[in-house]
Amino acid sequence: MAQARKKKTAKKEKVIIFDTTLRDGEQAPGASLTSEEKLEVAHQLELLGVNVLEAGFPIASPDDFYAVKLIASRMKKSAVCALARCKDEDINAARDSLKKAKHPRIHVFLATSKIHLKYKFKKAEEEILELAVRAVRRARKFCPDIEFSPEDATRSDREFLYRVIEAAIDSGARTINIPDTVGYSYPQEIQALIEDIFSHVPNIGKAVISIHCHNDLGLATANSLSAVLAGARQIHCTLNGIGERAGNASLEELVMAMKVRRKAFRGVYTDINTKEIYRASRLVSTLTGFMVPPNKAIVGRNAFRHESGIHQDAILKKRSTYEIMNPRDIGIGKSQLVLGKHSGRHALLQRLKDLGFVLDKTKGERVFSRFKALADKKKQIFDDDLIALVEEEIRKKKKICSLVSVQVTTGTDIPPEAKVKIKYKGKVHEARSGGDGPVDACYKAIDKITKVRPKLLSYKLDAVTRGKDAQGMVRVEVQYKNKTIRGQGASTDVLEASVKAYLDTLNKILS
Repeated sequence: MAQARKKKTAKKEKVIIFDTTLRDGEQAPGASLTSEEKLEVAHQLELLGVNVLEAGFPIASPDDFYAVKLIASRMKKSAVCALARCKDEDINAARDSLKKAKHPRIHVFLATSKIHLKYKFKKAEEEILELAVRAVRRARKFCPDIEFSPEDATRSDREFLYRVIEAAIDSGARTINIPDTVGYSYPQEIQALIEDIFSHVPNIGKAVISIHCHNDLGLATANSLSAVLAGARQIHCTLNGIGERAGNASLEELVMAMKVRRKAFRGVYTDINTKEIYRASRLVSTLTGFMVPPNKAIVGRNAFRHESGIHQDAILKKRSTYEIMNPRDIGIGKSQLVLGKHSGRHALLQRLKDLGFVLDKTKGERVFSRFKALADKKKQIFDDDLIALVEEEIRKKKKICSLVSVQVTTGTDIPPEAKVKIKYKGKVHEARSGGDGPVDACYKAIDKITKVRPKLLSYKLDAVTRGKDAQGMVRVEVQYKNKTIRGQGASTDVLEASVKAYLDTLNKILS
């Protein structure tokens, strides 16, 4: 059977990209998104060329249900998938959330490993088999495109796993997804498992085999690619590899590995528009507040930067000496330094277009105005500065509270005192307050005006670009009524950025 798969792959087969950023990715602690933010990511995923978009777990909460329903009504090309356990109420919720989807898919799952059967379900194998068959048949009544996952498949008894897969296909599942739920496997083991499934499941030719790998041992990408070599033709993945615990297989790593090493992967291809990868990565990082590590493959800040003199010399002579892919292929411009305070509107808009941002006239004018104000504060404007400006503009909504001015008095022997002026519900209000530090004083002054008083959980400051005049990006997390809300703000003034970030959370709470 393995030999037959090898001959077949010579025909150039497509690997379906199943993105679960909005479901498994959002399950990463602290990564929850609003429905509107999920829709924003969904639009970018469709622009990226994702084939299947897992929009959420509708039974989990009313907001999850609404998000799936909202995304399902807006997507035109990508299939929209809803997750469900093998329970009637879950499948019904998935069905209802997908009513307006152009290409709906229901993804049902049930654990099959002995450890899950013994401690989670307390059920025998035959009961699990019966539940899986019943769930797939029920979902199939509502939707022609059914995916089934035997959760914790890599730790399941092989013979039982084959029986469950065969039964699920007979019951109407078009896709069988093999989850390495706890990131326990390694590449050779995954490859052997997929090959064994092809060899031991009689009706396997009626379904697409998929792989879903977690990164607990740092092997999610390698394991997923091993599954492709064995014949899997769908991969579950997330942008930036976000997800439960250590995360999921990274979309950008998988796609670029198959593109750069096409011959090694026997000519398989994806529908992904790789020039949208960097923009998609930035959007998810911005909305979740999860910074991309500088050494992250493909999209990290250092992925295409060279400091060694030997490397720099070789790159100038021939780029491919130390770069196996062109940064432009993933949407990163070659040059970082592009504009300054004397640059005009046309130059700015053209550079933004090169970075993947096409703005209408109104937004273009607002960004240009903010660009000129920033250029007066900074000697050099970098691509990351421009991206921060545009992302803030794109995400801008009608604000209930916005900053007018902030002034802080502090020093080595002077207790900090802040005077903050904000526009709140259409009127300008001013308040003063002391605090444990200048930022705390600012936040307490704002609390006096709004009376909301959320609890600050975390505060993080990062430089958007390099240099003493770099923009600071502040990200905060607050707790309000048992919910965690994130906000962010950017400015060359750290206090201003801090206040903007706090106001961002208040706008989310108040709206």
